[in-house]
Amino acid sequence: MELLIIRHAQSKNNASMIINSKDRVYDPPLTELGHEQARALARHLCEGHNPDAIVDALGRREPEARRHRGFQIDRLYCSPMHRSLQTARYIHEATGLRPKVWVDIHEHGGVYQEYEDERGIIGYPGRTRQEILEEFPNFEISDGITDEGWWTGTVEEISAAYGRAIKVANFFQQLAQDEPDCRVAIVSHGTFIDALIKALINQLPSQRIWFHHHNTAMTRIDIYDSYVALRYINRVDHLTPDMIS
Repeated sequence: MELLIIRHAQSKNNASMIINSKDRVYDPPLTELGHEQARALARHLCEGHNPDAIVDALGRREPEARRHRGFQIDRLYCSPMHRSLQTARYIHEATGLRPKVWVDIHEHGGVYQEYEDERGIIGYPGRTRQEILEEFPNFEISDGITDEGWWTGTVEEISAAYGRAIKVANFFQQLAQDEPDCRVAIVSHGTFIDALIKALINQLPSQRIWFHHHNTAMTRIDIYDSYVALRYINRVDHLTPDMIS
């Protein structure tokens, strides 16, 4: 099974490098650059050259691969955070794939705002099922997203994010057994992607080692019954230098 892990396009918080300030947006949308990045990503996935299709992780060659364009993705998942939903919409429009909104691949921390006054840290529910369907009518909504939203906490601990990553990695390992020829793409977030890669390659969770990803960067991991291959990491071939963030 081929797993393509994609970070969302640039968000408002990414652009301002806001971490904990009163101006931070708890569920930020894409910036203008982010929309450009997402469009370029979608075109690349649909029409771009995929050199790694020529020889797979086991050394098997595909003679016609040089003629192919696009990545022939079979399934597309995205997190319920707005920046991920917006990024996935461009992929949907280019490929026709119907994204499935998957709560478990949301960013570490959840949906929250840290205020500098007596309110402190407040958690928000995230977009409701109806709100997502109104803006993204062709998306498939998972059961974890209700009429009240999908986030019920304040700030998620990093250990909980690592636990989610293990759960998601186990899902893909089972999918690889059931559908070994499947090509899957997910649109997720920087810290969770780092955790997921570590879970897939059986690396102990730690923030001392970091798998960095630019906005809309792609990482490919091939999963077999007893073999996992990290094919590449943090590729942004679809972006011009001035678009990298």
